[in-house]
Amino acid sequence: MAGCRPLAYVLSLPFALLSLILSLIGAVVWCIGSIFSCLCPCCACLATLVNLAMDLIHAPVKVIQWFIDLIPC
Repeated sequence: MAGCRPLAYVLSLPFALLSLILSLIGAVVWCIGSIFSCLCPCCACLATLVNLAMDLIHAPVKVIQWFIDLIPC
C-alpha cells in the first residue's frame, strides 16, 4: 500500500464483507478439523482441511490489500 487511498477502503467494503463470511466459515472448519485431528491423528486429510481453513481466515486481509493495490492514485 503506497499511500493513503480513503476511497479504496469504501469501495472494498463489499469484498471485505464477503471475505469476512469466508473467514468465519474457515474458523468453524478449523475448529472442527482441529478437534477431529486430535481425536484421530492418523487422518492426514484433516491437516489439509485445517490448512485450507487457515487460508480462508486470512482471506479478508488479502482481498482488501489486492483491491486497494488495483486502484490508481
